Amino acid sequence: MISDDGITIVTGGAGFIGSHLVGKLVERGDRVRVLERSGVALSHLPDSVEIIEADIRDRSAVDRAMVGGRWVYHLAANPNLWVRDRGEFERVNHQGAVNVIDSALAAGAERVLHTSTESILTCARSTGPIAEDVEILVEDAVGPYCLSKLLAENEAMARGRSGKPVVVANPTMPVGPGDRGMSPPTRLIRDFCRGQLPARMDCTLNLIDVRDVADGLIKVMERGRTGQRYLLGGENLTLVGLLGILSGLTGVPVPRWRIPYPVGLAVAYFSEFWADHVSGATPKATITGVRLTQRTMHFDASRSLAELDVSPRPVAQSLADAVDWLRANGQIPLGSSRNRPRHDISRYQD
Repeated sequence: MISDDGITIVTGGAGFIGSHLVGKLVERGDRVRVLERSGVALSHLPDSVEIIEADIRDRSAVDRAMVGGRWVYHLAANPNLWVRDRGEFERVNHQGAVNVIDSALAAGAERVLHTSTESILTCARSTGPIAEDVEILVEDAVGPYCLSKLLAENEAMARGRSGKPVVVANPTMPVGPGDRGMSPPTRLIRDFCRGQLPARMDCTLNLIDVRDVADGLIKVMERGRTGQRYLLGGENLTLVGLLGILSGLTGVPVPRWRIPYPVGLAVAYFSEFWADHVSGATPKATITGVRLTQRTMHFDASRSLAELDVSPRPVAQSLADAVDWLRANGQIPLGSSRNRPRHDISRYQD
């Protein structure tokens, strides 16, 4: 339990990972303050949480929110691979992160945890499993989202390596219940369960339960070495494997049609053009997402997990819980569910 003389601040605390993290922090007795942008739903957060509405692009607003913060978890970001104004990635994910980290340090925070992502740890030359010590160059970034997250992580790592109390965590793709904002993995699960995924591309994904990510972030805050990156990863699955597990849960068949990479990329260019100039809605396929299918996305988080003493649950259980939550919240048809998986998914693993 944390003593009464410090406040734990979570930016983006109403989000998918953030809300699970906040719940765990409150459960163990932390005094929690959540910094969220205006208009975000907050009713699912515990009543004891202090809420401050602020935009992380506004340094003066962030400065006011950081007063009294002893431990600061920075999660706020735009997690999507497309946004109509591409400059938003730079302003929110990069400059917003710098605002939070520097403001927290200036306010006297004892520890600052910057939450990054696995998608920036890939490069064209990668051939094997990626660990936390991989060295990534700016030119390795795939698209504006990944570039903004890489630049933010570089800033956080630089401060940590210069002696500031800053640590970095890179979760892989979180899945599980409670994704009210529909992050890309949950949208994929929802669309498949709705029968709206007529075709697939070959790729590998690393999935981890969102609740285990929250546990991992707490461990990184408590035990992490400053200036170090901690990889919070679970199981490596092919996309066919992921869809196979979901098919067993829902009875929806796995798409047989495989989209060749050039066709997928062409579809993504058209989808983004349509979204940019006509619909304004999130495209079904994004250029960044399709390009990432050509990268090695096979991760080995064993060293980080061992140092932190984190043991992620089987991803099949996480997917079952995600499907149950989507059903309960009207995102997918109730239908007739199959038996829950027995967690033997070795035939799907990469």
